[in-house]
Amino acid sequence: MNSISKKKLFYPIAACLRKYLHEYDRETKLPVRYEDLVHYTDAFPYYDKKGHDTLWETIMFDQQSQAELNSGLTQIYALLKTDGDMSVMEHLYVSRIDYCTFGNSNPFRVQIMNQLNDNYDYFYVKRADASRIYGLELEYILSPNRINYLVDGDTLIEEHIAGIPGDLFIKDFLNRPASNKVRIAKEFVKFNERCFVRLLGDMRSYNYVVDITPDFEDEQYRVRPIDFDQQSYEGRKSMYLPQFFKDNNMIVDLVLKLLKPDVVKQYQNEERTLIFRRLRTARYRLKDLIDCMRKDTISTPEKIEQLKKELAQHHHSDEFLKCRGMGDLVRLNLKTVMKKAKIR
Repeated sequence: MNSISKKKLFYPIAACLRKYLHEYDRETKLPVRYEDLVHYTDAFPYYDKKGHDTLWETIMFDQQSQAELNSGLTQIYALLKTDGDMSVMEHLYVSRIDYCTFGNSNPFRVQIMNQLNDNYDYFYVKRADASRIYGLELEYILSPNRINYLVDGDTLIEEHIAGIPGDLFIKDFLNRPASNKVRIAKEFVKFNERCFVRLLGDMRSYNYVVDITPDFEDEQYRVRPIDFDQQSYEGRKSMYLPQFFKDNNMIVDLVLKLLKPDVVKQYQNEERTLIFRRLRTARYRLKDLIDCMRKDTISTPEKIEQLKKELAQHHHSDEFLKCRGMGDLVRLNLKTVMKKAKIR
């Protein structure tokens, strides 16, 4: 089973990636940056509705800083959701700011409240790590999901991805009478394939969410990653396959029990076909991204060496041994998987 013993290294945004972000409207000037939020004056634990410690802290600022932050953070929400149109934001205000004390990015979570109906939404303020940005872009281009984010210098703004956290879904939702376990198993196979094709690692159950959509007769499921820090970083091939994390054992058992091997292959090929269609639609954007990735450093030489050997063995192709970096490996892995699915 997979385990991660060391904290991931942090990689700054290189000039090529910065140019890419500007060209594709991901970079903009922000009124509040990550470093503006680190100077809070007080903090207390944030508990969920059941009284459990979430490992987030709700933070407080002095009165003047709070007023400035409220204005700036509301503007950021407008930039994220309406491209800066503040006219639709007049009823919104910042109701809470939380800080995460664990993980690689130590994010701030901002709750935006509508004062007319008490409806709320979230977004996140994080330190901009190159690995994570590559992960967000590959998610946007190759997955069935669209995701909004903005970058300014070393600050990354991410929209909230709604869904039931994977660990909670496995614990409380998997065995509900209303759950369609065959569809859950099918979606996990597809999710597993999406992660491996673009080499997104560390999909332990708390790093993805499950979106449940009621259908006219049943439920549909979509698994969405919410943590992109481990995009093309680890050296072990199994780190890019969610099936090998023990947190996911209950769903893996479901797949083995309910889906025959030829059905699993069918779902894998279906997902590869969909990925290829998205790739073909956005081929120039993907090429620009991969070109930057190939020039960039987002992992260690030891991990790159290990992964290219394991992928060469997995695909029975010595072409992987010629790769010099993670960008080369992502490019060749995409190309090889698409060929295996007999997609032209």
